[in-house]
Amino acid sequence: MVPAYRYISADSHLEVAVDRWTPRMPKQYRDRAPRMVELDTGGQAWAIEGRPLRIQGLDLFGGKTYQEISPIKGRYDQTEGTGSAEQRLLEQDRDNIEAEVLFPGVGGPTFWRGISHDAAYKALIRAYNEFLIEEYCAVSPNRLIPMGLIPETTGDDAVAELEYCAKAGMKGVVLNAFPSRQPFPVPADDTFWAAAVASGLAVTAHTTFTDPNYSGPFFQYNMKVETGFGRDPVRSISKYYQAGGLSLFQLVMAGVSERFPDLSIGWLENQIGWIPHWLDTVDDEYRRQMTWMTELAGLQPLPRKPSEIILDHNWWGFIYNPSGVKMRHMIGVDKILWSSDFPHYHGDWPHSVAIVEEQFAGVDEEEKFQIVRGNALERYGIETDGPKTYQEAVAAPGGRSLARARG
Repeated sequence: MVPAYRYISADSHLEVAVDRWTPRMPKQYRDRAPRMVELDTGGQAWAIEGRPLRIQGLDLFGGKTYQEISPIKGRYDQTEGTGSAEQRLLEQDRDNIEAEVLFPGVGGPTFWRGISHDAAYKALIRAYNEFLIEEYCAVSPNRLIPMGLIPETTGDDAVAELEYCAKAGMKGVVLNAFPSRQPFPVPADDTFWAAAVASGLAVTAHTTFTDPNYSGPFFQYNMKVETGFGRDPVRSISKYYQAGGLSLFQLVMAGVSERFPDLSIGWLENQIGWIPHWLDTVDDEYRRQMTWMTELAGLQPLPRKPSEIILDHNWWGFIYNPSGVKMRHMIGVDKILWSSDFPHYHGDWPHSVAIVEEQFAGVDEEEKFQIVRGNALERYGIETDGPKTYQEAVAAPGGRSLARARG
């Protein structure tokens, strides 16, 4: 019997034209809001102070074929997934999707941080969050799952916006940097982690907290002597990481998981096939180097293997990663969530189900249910009238329709 259920995308994107929500900014700051510009290529771009033009294209892929994709010709008025909330629900139905967790588009707060005036920047973040929860997702709160943005200014500002998001009814928040906006965890971050645990919201990173242009150090060391080592100690231990791995290991070495055992962080759009290899190497590098790093760099030994701490306090999202699906038991079936990435170019709307079937060939149906639906229900606290467990899905009448194969 084919279970009757629809998938839940743990990481989709809200790509809408800026004038849909920037009017919510206080009048005195609106001249600093992002604006849309038309390009000679026929595409569109975002203009914001302190940043180069953000040309749309790969982020506006919904409904296009691989042959039609272009990094310079994307337009909101020619792309599925960029219209009204009502239209988005129809697009979910076409893709056999029950709900989508909506992360920001167009760079999010890191891109918007080009605005040098803190009050204007924070007003922009709040305007987006208000639009998300009060207008767009309000059309169908159980299918359009809002993820609030946290500003990249100060730890106090991060806590204040987290508290707003919790009170407003968000399901989670997304951080693009450590809470206090330092390049590594600092004690002041603990106020945010405590508030996050108390809020019950899902705490996530969209890929990483680490600025790719930052060159170190990656920890608050107490260096006792110049080692001539030539590499940052924390980065050296975690050196085989992919996106998110370095930020995650910084948190581990800072003891955040020990101080906040109920804190769990989701690292979205990172794929998962690299994680088992990375965990092996982190444990090995830690075992080989921790003695001298303790003596000379002031690092504190961990109470357990790094891999054990990492697996107990983190979870990951992937889009298309067949090798990662094969290694799911090395990560934990309860710690990985599928996503469609709609309407970005990594997705396959409206053929998501067919592509999932390719990835999950031979996978136990109950495990597949957990990865494409069950984990998202639990991690984000999504309410649904549909099946919450695989057993409920099997018992439900009817079957699920499969999208036609990608052509």
